[in-house]
Amino acid sequence: MEIVTLLIRQNIIMFLYLMIGYLLFRNKLLTSAGSGELGKILLYVIMPVAIVKSYIQTYSTEMLVGFLISFAAAAAALILAMIISTLIFSRRNDAVRQFGAAFSNAGFIGIPLVQMTLGDGAVFYVASFVAILNLLQWTYGVLIMTKDQSAISLKKLRTNPILIAFLIGMCLFFLPVELPAALAGMVSTIASMNGPLAMIVLGAYLAQVPLIELVKDPDTYLCTAVRLLIIPVLTMLLLCLLPGKYQMIRMAVLLAASAPVGSNVAIFAQIYGANYRNAVKDVCLSTLCSIITMPLILAAANLLWTP
Repeated sequence: MEIVTLLIRQNIIMFLYLMIGYLLFRNKLLTSAGSGELGKILLYVIMPVAIVKSYIQTYSTEMLVGFLISFAAAAAALILAMIISTLIFSRRNDAVRQFGAAFSNAGFIGIPLVQMTLGDGAVFYVASFVAILNLLQWTYGVLIMTKDQSAISLKKLRTNPILIAFLIGMCLFFLPVELPAALAGMVSTIASMNGPLAMIVLGAYLAQVPLIELVKDPDTYLCTAVRLLIIPVLTMLLLCLLPGKYQMIRMAVLLAASAPVGSNVAIFAQIYGANYRNAVKDVCLSTLCSIITMPLILAAANLLWTP
């Protein structure tokens, strides 16, 4: 249960970062435009660098096997999440909730928590989850939002910073290339900004929504319950198929799958004219609730997977 205690401690730290963003916005020291610009820095610089850093590993057959298993586990977990969100929200004709429930905030919250609780080595296994998630958001996710296959842009996939970072990381892993010490130090420093800055930005999002709106919308509760409870529990059962020797991969994928609604749902809602307000509410409520649910999910997995 040590890992659960560590996760609780890290969630408290993440909550404090969240409150910094909340108070900055409330005191007009950070604007909605400013938080949006910070979000772009996260998306286009900090998170890609964090993914590249995760692949700066010494190549070995064991690491390759771990990568392939984590890639397959991530793909299976995301397909499961999409099926569940479709079954629950497609009949309600709610594209925002269908998107939000399917795709977790694995990059902004999952990677930092995996790094803080399982160590830098575990980020190697969760990077695949983030890359596949981004690929699915720009294909399946766009289709959900627009109901138009022609809206899926291959150009946007080719220029997606997360997918580019994933490919760069794979090259660094497979090729006998070693970054200069100064560059490696810079990569490490930038990657360490991912968790704090992501939560500060989410805190600014939270400050833009009256708290009463978070607690009076039943559909926001439903989306939060699906994202934080139903999908993680079923993912936990799915990961039982992995042998016990791959416990770190199990935990890394489960943490990514248990993260709250991804903030990208708000970005996509704005781009494609969906209900942006509902998207922000789902992101904020699920982020607050995840401080409690993620340790509970991890504790249950620890009990289930312990021989």
